[in-house]
Amino acid sequence: MSHTQSPNSAAQPLRTRFAPSPTGSLHVGHARTALFSFLLARRSKGRFLLRIEDTDRRRHNEQAVTEIMEGLRWLGIEWDEGYGVGGPHGPYRQSERLELYRGYAEGLVKAGKAYYAFETSQELQAMREPGPGAERGFRYLRPGTLPTDADAARARSQGRPVVVRFLCPGKDVTVLDDCFGPVTMPAAEMEDFVIVKADGYPTFHLANTVDDALMEINYVVRGQEFLGQTWRQELLREALGLPHPRYAHLPLILDMQGRKLSKREGVVGLQAFREAGYLPEALVNFIALLGWGPGGDREKMTLAEMIELFSVDRVGKTNAKFDRDKLLAFNTDAIAEAGRERLLAALKDYLALNQTPIPAGDDDLLRRLLRVNAGIRTLADIPAKCGVLFVPDDSFPYEDEAVTKVLRRNADEGLAVLTETRGLLSGAQWTESALEELIRGYCKSHGLGMGRVAQPLRVAVTGRTISPAIHDTLAILGRDRTLRRVDRCLALFGRKA
Repeated sequence: MSHTQSPNSAAQPLRTRFAPSPTGSLHVGHARTALFSFLLARRSKGRFLLRIEDTDRRRHNEQAVTEIMEGLRWLGIEWDEGYGVGGPHGPYRQSERLELYRGYAEGLVKAGKAYYAFETSQELQAMREPGPGAERGFRYLRPGTLPTDADAARARSQGRPVVVRFLCPGKDVTVLDDCFGPVTMPAAEMEDFVIVKADGYPTFHLANTVDDALMEINYVVRGQEFLGQTWRQELLREALGLPHPRYAHLPLILDMQGRKLSKREGVVGLQAFREAGYLPEALVNFIALLGWGPGGDREKMTLAEMIELFSVDRVGKTNAKFDRDKLLAFNTDAIAEAGRERLLAALKDYLALNQTPIPAGDDDLLRRLLRVNAGIRTLADIPAKCGVLFVPDDSFPYEDEAVTKVLRRNADEGLAVLTETRGLLSGAQWTESALEELIRGYCKSHGLGMGRVAQPLRVAVTGRTISPAIHDTLAILGRDRTLRRVDRCLALFGRKA
């Protein structure tokens, strides 16, 4: 298992893979693993592969398979080979490779390197219960005589669960990891582990080991949580005569309080960020910096630039911190720097995933909304500011605080302004520039600041104090709808037009 060549060398094309188990949504930890694997393959002029590890049938979620592929493509992480695109090493879905694993398992049993076991869950639980004065900690005890094929057949006929366990050879295993260095598992801490479950499906250890070898994966990137079990795959490779890949186990991703990220504590799923209005280029840039940096003070990078700059030797051992404020700042900058057509495509994607009153099929309107909402942090800010402009004119509520502090302040000053400007608006030319000139002229002639005029109008037509610039807001509404909303407001709060 000695390493003879740097994984960052262009002379060594790498075959990397992302091999998720579709039991739930793709989260940022998965995305980082996929991204780093992708960057290594691209930088070395190698191949990046997607494999679906769906042998956990109890927790399998078929919808997650689709979400995984869509999420990767949304981030710009395209795979060269694997599920959904094909290739010479398929099938790329483990549930379609069961006979293959069964053959390897049977070969290990015949060679005396694995054996059948048929304890029930209750019997295993009883084994785990420590006796009086015994130290806690359970290791499966290998039987003195290994069960035969006939013993296994008899157990099946009795309805007992029959599994296959790997026979650990009783020696220390050292895994050489490019992030954490050599990690040794002492033989005294190992136990004979299951490689085929009672349902006939392989465990992760067997299927993952066989597939990495047959799919010619020579570099494995995955989370630190897998490092403690890598010894199992190393022993299986040795027993099966399969090649050993290089490893890079990535540090954990924690929240800003140093706790493990939890889906229950906030948005960490990739789809949730997409639905929340983040741009994929901002998210992938942010994810790249979770444990890695290109050097110097550089942080902002395109995917193409990451490919040129990425190297495993700059991945740290310390846990990464998921700074949501920093991600939001990245997204704010990405939106500000994006071209008009790029933002239009992103907004249409956002609207397709969310229920909002904004008409998603009117590109001219969407471009207008993007223009009048310059400076937004996420695409979700657009419906938050403008969604009320597309609901029925008599359906939105008025916020109590807005009515008190804007319309009724100083003896109903806001309502008085609203009454006067309503008359001017009824005969106005209805363009953004003309409306802006009208409102500014009213402010000047009455000696009022813009806020003293714009805010009563804003509250009247939206029910609150936040919207785009008032002339843009009124222009989007149109004359008739603006006047209906003003009249409704005046009727509700005491003054007649």
